[in-house]
Amino acid sequence: MACESALPAIMDEQALMGLNPNADACYRQRALAYFEQLKESLDGWEVCAQALAKGVYSDDHVKFFCFQVLEHQIKFRHGSLTAAQQQLIRDTLMKWLQAQLMNVHPEKPFIRNKAAQVLALTFVMEYLTLWPKFFFDILNLVGLNPNGVDIYLRTLMAIDAEVVDRDILHSPEETRRNTLIKDSMRGQCIPALVESWFQILQTYQHTHSELTCQCLEVVGAYVSWIDLNLIANDRFVNLLLSQMSMEELREEACDCLFEIVNKGMDPVDKTKLVESLCQVLQSAGFFNIEQEEDVDFLAKFSRLVNGMGQSLVLSWTKLSKMGDVKVSAEALRAVEAKVPLMLQLLIHEDDDISANIVGFCYDYLHVLKQLPALNEQQKTNVEAIMLAVMNKLKYDDEYNFENEGEDEAMFVEYRKQLKMLLDRLAQVSPELLLEAVHRVFNATMQNWQTVQFMEVEVAIRLLYMLGEALPASHGAHFSGDTTKTSTLQSMMRTLVSCGVSEYQHSSVTLEFFETAVRYDKFFLVEPQHIPSVLMAFLDHRGLRHSSPKVRSRVAYLFSRFIKTLHKHMNAFIEDILSRIQDLLELAPPENGFPALLSSDDQLFMFETAGVLIVNGESPAERKQALMRSLLTPLMEAFRMLLAKLPQEAGDERQAVLADCLSHAVGFASRTSKVFSNKQTVKQCGCSEVYLDCLQTFLPALSCPVQRGPLRSAVRSFLHRMIICLEEEVLPFIPAASQHMLKDCEPKDLQEFIPLVSQITAKFKNQVSPFLQEIFMPLVMAIFEVLSRPAEENDQTAALEKQMLRRSYFTFIQTIASSGMNEVMASQGAENIERVLFTIIQGAVDFPDPIAQKTCFIILSRLVELWGGKDGLVGFPDFIYKHIVPACFMAPLKPTFDLSDAQTVLTLSECTLTLHMIHLKRGPECIQFLQEYLPSLQVSAEITQELCQVLQQPDVKVLKNYMKVFFQQAKL
Repeated sequence: MACESALPAIMDEQALMGLNPNADACYRQRALAYFEQLKESLDGWEVCAQALAKGVYSDDHVKFFCFQVLEHQIKFRHGSLTAAQQQLIRDTLMKWLQAQLMNVHPEKPFIRNKAAQVLALTFVMEYLTLWPKFFFDILNLVGLNPNGVDIYLRTLMAIDAEVVDRDILHSPEETRRNTLIKDSMRGQCIPALVESWFQILQTYQHTHSELTCQCLEVVGAYVSWIDLNLIANDRFVNLLLSQMSMEELREEACDCLFEIVNKGMDPVDKTKLVESLCQVLQSAGFFNIEQEEDVDFLAKFSRLVNGMGQSLVLSWTKLSKMGDVKVSAEALRAVEAKVPLMLQLLIHEDDDISANIVGFCYDYLHVLKQLPALNEQQKTNVEAIMLAVMNKLKYDDEYNFENEGEDEAMFVEYRKQLKMLLDRLAQVSPELLLEAVHRVFNATMQNWQTVQFMEVEVAIRLLYMLGEALPASHGAHFSGDTTKTSTLQSMMRTLVSCGVSEYQHSSVTLEFFETAVRYDKFFLVEPQHIPSVLMAFLDHRGLRHSSPKVRSRVAYLFSRFIKTLHKHMNAFIEDILSRIQDLLELAPPENGFPALLSSDDQLFMFETAGVLIVNGESPAERKQALMRSLLTPLMEAFRMLLAKLPQEAGDERQAVLADCLSHAVGFASRTSKVFSNKQTVKQCGCSEVYLDCLQTFLPALSCPVQRGPLRSAVRSFLHRMIICLEEEVLPFIPAASQHMLKDCEPKDLQEFIPLVSQITAKFKNQVSPFLQEIFMPLVMAIFEVLSRPAEENDQTAALEKQMLRRSYFTFIQTIASSGMNEVMASQGAENIERVLFTIIQGAVDFPDPIAQKTCFIILSRLVELWGGKDGLVGFPDFIYKHIVPACFMAPLKPTFDLSDAQTVLTLSECTLTLHMIHLKRGPECIQFLQEYLPSLQVSAEITQELCQVLQQPDVKVLKNYMKVFFQQAKL
């Protein structure tokens, strides 16, 4: 050990006790401190090296600890170690490895993995310079000793992770180093490594399956970048094939062959390789998959066949592009020859096996799509794939519809893959697909009462899927191509008239409604079917179904159905409204009975009711009466619950009531979605009832409890009413605003500002007096919230403040851009100055490019409004003291990242501000810059150049110049 060592030659035993996961906290703390001490010490790590080389400790945690200390030295200190210290690391690792050969009981896997990582790191650091014989030294030492072979193979996988693995991001320097390592290995040691793999596979295939599998994994990992001829030869492939028949090795052998097939290479060579491999596999009986019972192996085999198929398709694509007709025809024949096997795997009852071959199937269909015409065999193949997809789309008996878990989620994903195949089939042969679906659909619908649910569901599902597979613009499936139109129309007619909506299974019920709504335009062509489908929506099959999941989905689908067909609903409006009346009741919290629909589902019901009332052909008085009867129960319930709320004692109970009140407001708001402006509300005579709602809901703003949810709900309603009632809302705004500004939380303000911005943008000068009055109270409320102290690491609070700051600047921008400068101008000099300083601060001090951009837009606008000769008194002074410096200080900040797109937009607005200052102030601005820029250490030459660019009219030139100016300034 080095004589100047700062640490004793023995380890701190008490600190080592803290490595045990069950040790006391104080010992664990001491162990952590000791680890840091050893890491930082120049030679303290040597004690760990000695402990490993001599096998001083038997405790696994201490051994692991020693390797960690060594790992840190190699990773972060290797370059500064002396030659003797570097040699010590090599000696330590080889001595430790030698000791493993004698061990009766091998080390635990986590120690072996850590040792392999340290060996791999040493290899990466030293192979090209200090240790070119790395592999030969290890191979000479371990020979075929099983313990040694295990470490050798783990080290190879760790080297793969460090040098080859594409999923790990490397710096350009590391990438260059890794390329050199691979080049050097190819030239020096790969043949020897391959020979060692062959020996290991041969020696241990019958006696040590774990080692053999590890070795197969290594071959699979390395084959992508080494000379393939070393592996793809008779000797090696025959060995792999023999292992495909050994139960414990076959899955890894299959994966290894998959990696060989996947290797990038010349298309002609790839075709030959795959074909020779297929011949051998076929003659060995692997293609007779119906005799194979091991589904795990078959899933791997399916992946291998998929890899072979996709490789052949890729070869065909490349050869076709090269125009080599003869060779590309051979590649296509090779692809076609695999189709029978592909179909067997696709139709396999195990979905994992089937899913693994979908990629090849999809690519094969893509090949067929590119051919000028299909021959009889190819048509047969297409039909076979179609039948396979139709069969595999079916649910199985085990699928749990009421409580869907992981297996169900996997089947849903698998179904999405099958849908992709169906869409591709439609591109290859739409006529065949339409005909096949028609055949299956009709056969199933004729006997739906006696057929299993999965057969019925899939028949309707296929009709539904045709809607996307055979696209039509804006869902116009019932016009244009007559074959398609009449077939779809015939299937829809059968669907809605055969009685299948009565089928007693939720999956069939849902598919029926989904399909009826997907093809809702069918009912425009054959409106005589509307009443029967309406009844299905309204009775036990739909909104009153026993399953909450079905009721929920149907509520949404019903609203879509009514929206599309509202012109055909006139005869049924009042009947529908009376049938859904109980579904429109506000479920009071003390009810105790579960409601048929959730509050989210009820939103769709209220929207549907609104659509029916407003789009009906009744006179305005009738519409008004219907709307009033829809909304009055909500208002009555709201008044009653609001009166109860403050008297409730518990927080939980209050929250439940507030939730209920919020729903009432949300439902009323949703009925107004059908209106686009005040005119449409007036035509239906509904203005008065919405004003009544407004007067009913506004008192909630002064409720002393549950302010957050109540304010949020009323605010949303006000947003809608500004659209529906326009200026009729204005008398209510001042009082509502006062309440909403009391005792604010950041979220309250953040939601309130868009409301004020909406009012400002819509009514402009009409609301100027109100804005003048509310401006400073709102600004002060924002300042107060922003100045509240927050914990340093409180990310949520920091984000809330950032969002509030953005909202504040957006509000100022709305006022400035609405031409309402009098709102700010009337606030008094002190207040104006205070607001202006916050905008300067936002532009310069906070590293938030979105807010900074808004601030520069505001400054530019204010310069335009107030920067001229008849502008605001004292403002020109402010321009030179604060705005011009801001245009330079902001981009010069280290946090102003010019490689970020959002920041570049900010710089653009900053440049436009400078441009506007020059427009308004002329030569005076140039004179100021000539005095100001030298204070930023800008040379006289650059100052002159900048001033000249600023004076020419093309803003684009100025923007480009300023970007380069700041890029140079930051170098």
